[in-house]
Parts: sequence; C-alpha cells; structure tokens
Amino acid sequence: MEKAYDPSKHEARIYKLWEESGAFKPAGDPKKPPFSIIMPPPNANGNLHMGHAMYALEDTMARYARMQGRPTLWLPGTDHAGIETQVVFEKELAKAGKSRFDFSPAEFYDATYKFVMENEHNMLAQMRSLGLSADWSRKKFTLDPDIIEIVYDTFKQLHDDGLVYRANRIVNWCPRCNAAFADLEIKYREQIDPLYYIKYGPFVLATVRPETKFGDTALAVHPKDERYTQYIGEAIEADDVLGKIKLKVIADEHVNPDFGTGVIKVTPAHDPNDWEIGQRHKLDVKQAVGTDGRLTEIAGKYAGMKVLDARQQVAQDLEEQGLIEHIDMNYTHSVGYHDRCGTQIEPLVTEQWWLDVQELKKPAIKAIKSGEITFVPSRFKKQALDWLEGLRDWNISRQIWWGIRIPVYYNAKNDSKKPYIIASHETEAEKYYGKGNYEVETDTFDTWFSSGQWPFATIQTTGDFDRFYPTTVMGTMRDILYQWVSRMIMLGLYRTGKIPFQTVYLWGAVNDAQGKKMSKSKGNVINPLEMTTRFGTDALRLALTIGVTPGTGGTISEKKIEGYRNFNNKLWNVARFILEKADDYSPINPDPQTPADHWILARVSRETVAISKAIEAYRFSEAGERVYSLLWNDFADWYLEASKSETNLPVLVNCLESILKLAHPFAPFVTEVIWQEMAWQKQNLIISPWPDNFKTSSAKAGEFTQIMALVSQIRSISVDIGLQKPALLADSNLVLANTGLIKHLARLSGIEKGEGSGLAIPGVSAVWLKVSPEQIQSYVSKLKRRRGEAGEYAARLKSQLDNKAYVKSAPAELVQQTKDRLVEAKELAGELDAQIKAVEA
Repeated sequence: MEKAYDPSKHEARIYKLWEESGAFKPAGDPKKPPFSIIMPPPNANGNLHMGHAMYALEDTMARYARMQGRPTLWLPGTDHAGIETQVVFEKELAKAGKSRFDFSPAEFYDATYKFVMENEHNMLAQMRSLGLSADWSRKKFTLDPDIIEIVYDTFKQLHDDGLVYRANRIVNWCPRCNAAFADLEIKYREQIDPLYYIKYGPFVLATVRPETKFGDTALAVHPKDERYTQYIGEAIEADDVLGKIKLKVIADEHVNPDFGTGVIKVTPAHDPNDWEIGQRHKLDVKQAVGTDGRLTEIAGKYAGMKVLDARQQVAQDLEEQGLIEHIDMNYTHSVGYHDRCGTQIEPLVTEQWWLDVQELKKPAIKAIKSGEITFVPSRFKKQALDWLEGLRDWNISRQIWWGIRIPVYYNAKNDSKKPYIIASHETEAEKYYGKGNYEVETDTFDTWFSSGQWPFATIQTTGDFDRFYPTTVMGTMRDILYQWVSRMIMLGLYRTGKIPFQTVYLWGAVNDAQGKKMSKSKGNVINPLEMTTRFGTDALRLALTIGVTPGTGGTISEKKIEGYRNFNNKLWNVARFILEKADDYSPINPDPQTPADHWILARVSRETVAISKAIEAYRFSEAGERVYSLLWNDFADWYLEASKSETNLPVLVNCLESILKLAHPFAPFVTEVIWQEMAWQKQNLIISPWPDNFKTSSAKAGEFTQIMALVSQIRSISVDIGLQKPALLADSNLVLANTGLIKHLARLSGIEKGEGSGLAIPGVSAVWLKVSPEQIQSYVSKLKRRRGEAGEYAARLKSQLDNKAYVKSAPAELVQQTKDRLVEAKELAGELDAQIKAVEA
C-alpha cells in the first residue's frame, strides 16, 4: 500500500469495478425481504449542487441493505422539470440574443430536449462520481415514452372517473411565463406599497390595487358592522375615473371590519378571496388585467397599460378628481412572486384543467393515519395530514412549451361529435374527427402531476413492480413534502391500490457553516464536485452524514469536509500498519488471548449491533459517529497500541475487516480500495456480508476496561505533575499479570510488586505511582484548585437559574443549556472530591 491515500488515483477505478461487476443490479437472497428506493429525479438542466449530494444518504441505505443480503434495487432517474428548465434554457437563449418566440413551440421543445440530454449526460457522470450505487441500466427520464404513456393512462382514468374537469377559475398567473402555477410554486415577499383610501360614494375603502377597480362587481362589509348595515343589499352610485359607476353592497363574514375602513371592493377576477366571495354571492366576473399583464379593454383609456404603470396613472387621476381621501405610503404586505422566474404573480381567471381531489385524498389520509406509511422525523406526519385534509382541487394544466402535453384533441368543426377526446396518439384523433377536423391541446401537465406518478411509473416500465413495489423508502428534501410526497401517495394509491412507499425519510437543506442558505449572491455556495476533487468523495459524504439529523437543515464547510478526510487517512494508515504484517495471511476466525483481544472483539460486536440499529432507524449521523469512534478511539488509540505489546494478527485482521464493512456505506471508496489490498478476499466489499458478532469473554474484556482506566489516570497524573516515564508500585493481580501491556500503554519505566508509599491512583486499589511527597502535595494542590473553580462555576450557574427573570425571559434552549452545565459542574466537583480523598488517604 502507498504511504498516503490519494482518492484521485482510486475512485474512478473502483467505481468502474463496481459497475462492471454488476454490483448495482438487484440480487441477494430471494428469501429475504426486498429493499427498494426510487431516486428523486434531479432536474436535468445543470450541474449537481450540494442538495443532490444528500443522495449519499440513500446510497448508505442501499449499500447497507445489499450487505444484509437483501435483494436491493435503487432505481435512478432524471426530471424534465417543466417551467424550471424552460426558464433556465431561455436564459441560455438570451445569452445568444434570442428568446423562445424566435422558435415555433415544436422547435423550442426540440432545442430544449437537446439541451436537457446534454446536461443529463453530464449530470449522470457527476452522480457516479459521488459513488451512488444506483442501477444505471434502469435509469428513467420523465419524458421517456413509456413514462408518458402511463401519465396519459392516469389522466384518462381520472377523466373517465369524473375526477378531471375543465373550468374557468382563479389561478396564480405569471405574465412572464404566460402560464398558471400552483400555490406551492409561489413565494411571498414582504414589501412596502402605497395603500390608497378611495371614495366610493358614501364609502371610503383601502386598496393597494386601484388599477383593478374596473373589475369591481360589488362592495362588501361585515354583516355585523353596525356602521354599514343600512347599506347592505342596496346599490350605491359613485364617481369614478371613467364616469359614474353603480355597485351593490353585500355582507360577507370574510371582511375584516378592522382593516382600513371595514369596506372592501370585490374584484372576483383578480383576488382569490374576492373570487370566493363572488362565488358565494353569484357575482359577475370582469377581467381588468389580461394574461399579458396589461389592462384589458374594460379599462377604457387605460387599456394596454402594464399593471404598475396603470396603478400609478389611475391613482394620479383619482387624486386629481378628488376621489382619494388619503394615501398611506408605508403599507407593508405580502406579495406573491413566481418561484422560478421571480415575476410578480397576477391572480387571473382562466380556463384550466382541474383535478377533483376530494375522493383521491381520502385513501392517502387513511394510509398515513393508520401508520401504513411512516415518516422520519415523525413530526412530518401531522404536516402531511394537515396539507392533504385542506387540499382543494388541483390545477394540473400549464401554459408552457416544455413538458408533457395534455393528451386532448378538440372538435374543430362544431359537429355532433364530442367536443374533445383523450387520446395517447394523434392518429386516434384523426381517425375519430377526420384529418383537419381537430385541434391539439397545447397546455402541458403540471410537473408535479407527472412526477407524482414516479414510483409506480418507473418500476412498472422496468418490470420490477411485482418484486419491489411498494418501495421501502422514499428519501427526499423536506421542502417538497407537499408538492411531491403527498401527491405520490395520493396518485399511487389511485392507480395501484397500494401505497408507493413504506417510509418517507426527509432531510433539510444544506446550509453554510453559519447555518445560512447557500446562494450565489451571498457568495457562500460550496460546489460538491470541487470538494470531492480536493478532499475525496468519502470526506464529503461523511461531512453530509455526521452531525445532520433527519428533517433538519445541516451545515457544511470546507473545514468539516477536510476533517473527515483525516478519518479516511486514519483508516488507510491503520490498514497499512496491519496489512504490512499480513503478507501470507490466510483467513481464520480470531482466537482472543489477552484482555485487549477480548475487549476489542467485544467492542466491535457491540458497535456492529448499535450501528445496525441506528441505520435501520434512519439515525445515520449516530451510525456514522459510532463508526468514527470505533476506528479512531477504540481500535487505533487503544487496541493497536496494545497490540504492539503482544500481537494477535487474526484479531487485528478480523477487526479491520469488520470496521471496513461498517464504514463502507458511509465511505465506500476508501474502504473498497483497502479491501482490494487483501489478497485473500474472494468478493468485492460492496457485496460482502455485514459483519457477525465475535465470541468473547466479558470477564476478560472487563479486565482491559480496568486497565484502560488505570492507564488514563496514570497519563493524566503524569502530565499534571510533569513526570517522564514514572515507575509503578502494585499489589494488584490484574496489574501484575499485565505488566508488559500496562508499562507500554502508560509509558512507565517499570512496575514493581509491593505495597507502599507514593501517590495512590484514584479509583484503583493497590496501585501507586512512585513519586515524592512534594510531588504529591503539588498534585493535591492542583486538584483542590480545580475543585474550587468547579464549585465557583456551579454556584454562578445556580444563581443564574435562581433568577426567575432569567428563567422566564431567556430562550428555553439557553435555560436548558444552563441546567445541563450545572449538572456537569456538580459531577466534576464530585469527581475531584473523590480524587482528593483518595490521594490524601
């Protein structure tokens, strides 16, 4: 083995070894329960980012299941990503001075497809570089023809069941994208705008949108607002910028009597709440703003003006005509923006395809409530239920050029045939209507409608449905619990009658070292591929696993990644030390001889059980920490040092093999590289069985635990007093039976049998350090000084907690930290008292 581990020399070779060996394909013991994950498909429109690197958690699950001997399928894929990709590609076109309107829709689709395929090829290479052990031979793309066929079948079945309909309803409209979007795709920003108090006959009402007044169809007040009860049901006449207007006054409990003057204008075409009021009171719908973000012809002289320009002009004209009472220039409110392109959303009434979810969501709610689907962390169960229970009909159509076209063909001849048909292929429309007698639907599906079918659609097209569905786990980012996870449950149950997955594992966003969201504008983005080049893939994977809890945003930094590179180097050096002794080694079961042998075999066995339980409970951080500690603290710091006194090669090798297996799901490359250095291994580590427990003597293992405690005490006292290779006097059978080991570990000059003078080792009977009375006194003085400091610190903490104002006003987590520190300070004081008593005895 080389002196140092260089990831760049090995990672590509090892990945090729895995892939060519067929290790990623589902195999395993058919008698064992299968394990399957459908990879959340990354958007194939750019490079991988740090969020994608969290797929390492799914890889950990897959590698563990594979080593357990379970038939394991990790099915990968990529996403066309609808509007997000369209926006990205339009930015690329803009660099060349073009826009999508320089193309026909078909030409734009083809150009976008080519762009996506080039990015997908690059992205798949990047995913391989992260060590992801997915079965790439089963890779799916959301625009694969067989996937589209299943999406079409779902749409037709929903339509035939009366759950899909077309209607004019208010939607979130993006004037830039010229398309409707779901509530979940809208981000709200706090901003300051003028609040105009406008005169409407006998009323004054407050609005931030005077330009939509041409769509007003009523005025509304709260039914119990005594200021206005005399007007309810009456029609009032008012002056306006375009002349006289007449509006009916209605009563509706939605009106907040404490906002503004307690009167609102009802504009059903341009406000979701007004739309609901309009539906309740059967009001007319008058559209004052068009899909292009400009005022329509009903706005008279303002027609054709952009919304913001019209707002200023209408307000100015109202003011000149004396129709504005006053203006609040510092009104703060939330305004919706399209999450993808950043354009302010315009609520508009347009004709769209809708999905009636009222019956669809019931089986999903039942599956979650019953525990048939579990959530990690469990708190997301309630969030998923709350969202599903409040879910309203879903607008599944989008007016964009990139995506899966809705398979509808309209009657263009107004004859007796159906107004539209649903058909997977245009030939069906031509056969039904006749050539030239039909029109093609141009709307595409909401991306979440097609991706909501991803688990069953992918696994059906690969022929794995009967064996691997329902899948075992769906791991994804918590931010898309509503958009994606809940809809996969709903649509999966509808199409298959089965839940799509048994467990939902959610992770949070990856933030910088200060816990802030990464963004180019902040300059805090960390490129995962740059990190793997500098520190190795395993270092990045460990940094993304250890210290990151489910459902919580983790932090990452170069320093953290570099720290885990040190772990890989430690593992390499430990393996090199052992394998240099094992040139002609033949695999045999370990035969423990010394207390140290029994102890390390017991530790490896105990940690194997604990690590297995942690992985199976999705506590990956805990599992990773245990692997780290087992290698660094137990094996390297203690057992390897002990082995230099008396070497048991089979124990060394067997422990190393077990640690490599335990570490493999987290650090697959370095572990496999080391494994390949073991000439006696007959199979690759990736498919090697998970380690079994070793047979040991608990009594013998306990002896080494006592030796460790003694050695730790001697090392600590030696540092405190400044001793160099001190001598030990002992009347202990354990010490005398292990003099060579203890002398080596504690760096002693010698161990003599006998009782006597010297410094009694605290907590250990019949063992003394041979030191002078002056040195003992110096040590006692240090212990007493530390005891005094611990007592003073505990007193300060207690005083802080006795302060009722602090306990009441300080953050709860800070108060708890103070309590925890007080407990620790008291424990330290108690330990120091015991040490002082032992030394002075």
